[in-house]
Amino acid sequence: MTRVKAWVSAARLRTLPLSISGIIVGSALAYNAGAFRWDICVLALLATLGFQILSNFANDYGDGVKGTDNDERIGPARAMQSGLLTAAQLKKGIIFTALVTSFLSLALIYTAFGADEFLKSLVFFILGLSAIIAAVKYTVGRGAYGYRGLGDFFVFVFFGLVAVKGTYYMFTQEWNFEVLLPATTIGLLSVAVLNLNNMRDRQSDARVNKNTLAVIMGEKKVKFYHYALIGIAFLAALLFFYLTNTWKWSSVALLVFAILIKHLVYVMRNVSPALLDPELKKVALSTFFFSILFALGFLF
Repeated sequence: MTRVKAWVSAARLRTLPLSISGIIVGSALAYNAGAFRWDICVLALLATLGFQILSNFANDYGDGVKGTDNDERIGPARAMQSGLLTAAQLKKGIIFTALVTSFLSLALIYTAFGADEFLKSLVFFILGLSAIIAAVKYTVGRGAYGYRGLGDFFVFVFFGLVAVKGTYYMFTQEWNFEVLLPATTIGLLSVAVLNLNNMRDRQSDARVNKNTLAVIMGEKKVKFYHYALIGIAFLAALLFFYLTNTWKWSSVALLVFAILIKHLVYVMRNVSPALLDPELKKVALSTFFFSILFALGFLF
């Protein structure tokens, strides 16, 4: 495999559609409010992709150094695990990606708020810096929060609340309580993807002391947790469409939950963690298609 293909493998392109779902929803809400701007949208998408790729590099490095990625791992082989990239190379990749993402974030903040809104710029600069730290600290270092059952919380905050609510605010510079509802939907569906990953790896993670919620809860309880994530995500979307009276077009996005119900039945009947791996793609793409249908509804 060439060096370029090795970096593409480490970037895990299949995770990228999920990462931009919140940006699409936040942008659609801004469009509905008459505040959409292409420059903010494009920069937000690029910055978010940077955060996700940074997180993927850091996860590859962190789990590789700790020995979590080993022969018992069920999912696709990581770049460091399979010898495509060394720890030193991944470390340089993390630093480079963090710098590029920082530049994109600063450009986004300046484009959204200009030079006069110092306080707003400072708040979003802190959010951007926090996102970079969170992307790296998920698996890297002794205090890696992904090894202490906190990954779900941070995914909900950054993939849901920050992505949707933060994007909407950058366009409109207005707070809107109702925006929290689709932000909750995207956040919980993103957590569901992570939870599936942790359910798949529960046994191997337990052996290397990676205490995800799947490890902490155990096989039966974590399934009920998974049902709750998707069920509450559906209710939040339903409540949003009801409160905003946007049933006519945007509610077509609810169709993706028909796929997710079938997914939940599969999870309920599953007895082999390895067979959960294909389900990650289904939930991630369902979240992405929810955001696309949501946005198309407002365009119409």
